Amino acid sequence: MSHFYAFHPGDMITLRKDPELVAAIRKSLDFRMENGGGGTGWSRAWVVNLWARLGEGDRANEDLRQLLGHFTLPNFFDHHPLADGCVFQIEGNFGGLAGITEMLLQSHEAVEDDPLVRVISLLPALPAAWVEGRVAGLRARGGFEVDIAWKDGKLDEAVLRSALGKRCVLWTDSPVRIRREGQAVEVEAPDESMIAFATEPGAVYEIAAK
Repeated sequence: MSHFYAFHPGDMITLRKDPELVAAIRKSLDFRMENGGGGTGWSRAWVVNLWARLGEGDRANEDLRQLLGHFTLPNFFDHHPLADGCVFQIEGNFGGLAGITEMLLQSHEAVEDDPLVRVISLLPALPAAWVEGRVAGLRARGGFEVDIAWKDGKLDEAVLRSALGKRCVLWTDSPVRIRREGQAVEVEAPDESMIAFATEPGAVYEIAAK
């Protein structure tokens, strides 16, 4: 699966910018999994991350369950299933956690008019089974810390803390409003699926579904 590197963990190929290449990646990943891929904890964790980057939350969750059910010991250590015993492989632990994070938050895609700014995607690959939940302290590129809560499989609210005061470009699958200390924040819309707004160092922004 190393030929996917430009897609994940790299950012040269992205879901919205390169649909033809993404279709090829999806076909290649399907073929790989149909022919013995994901046979160890670390490789199954890679698959979780790839499905998450593809926006396929249910498939990512399916492989996450495989990772936890078949490649994880009772003490949560990942293992390599050798015939004569188990060998601890921390790559599966790190990769599994990375995959969960990738399902909830992504920030790898550059904004076309400003390559130094990355698009923050909230809940880009949320599985249908994760109906309700919350996560706190995720880090996004650009010096942002993000808390997210969701209900009925959709974004409910989020909190974004800006450490560096950079411009924030946000993508969600539903309309949101942005407030700071209870006051509406002026936003712009780079395209129909994104909003952008200026931030200040140390400021906290509340994001709520409309």
